[in-house]
Amino acid sequence: MPTPTEIRLIRAERLLEVAFDDGSRFRLPAEYLRVESPSAEVQGHGPGQKVVVAGRREVGMLRLEPVGHYAIRIAFDDLHDSGIYSWDYLHRLGVEQAERWAAYEAALAERGLSRDPPPRRKG
Repeated sequence: MPTPTEIRLIRAERLLEVAFDDGSRFRLPAEYLRVESPSAEVQGHGPGQKVVVAGRREVGMLRLEPVGHYAIRIAFDDLHDSGIYSWDYLHRLGVEQAERWAAYEAALAERGLSRDPPPRRKG
C-alpha cells in the first residue's frame, strides 16, 4: 500500500496535493474529493447505494485531520466532515481520477443535475 510522503492543502486553489512513496503525485480538487467522499452519506451502506452529490463546484477544504497513521479526515466548507480518506483510497482517487470524474459528470447529466450550487434566494 503506497504511503504519503507529503500532503499539502492549497486552500486558494481548492486542491490537495499528495505525494506517495511509490513516486506518484496527485493534485486532487476539493470538489472531486467531496463528491467521492468515502462516508456512508455519499457511498451508502452497500453496493449500488452511492449518492450523486451535485452543486459542489465551489466547495473548499477547511482543514485536514490525521486519523491514526493510516488516513486523514477532510473538513469541507459545506460542513461535510465524516469521510475518512485512507492512504489507499487517496492513492486510488489519484490513479482513477479521469475515469471517476467522467463517470461523475455522466451521472449528473443523466439526472439533470449540475456541478454549480443552486442560486441563493433573495429575501
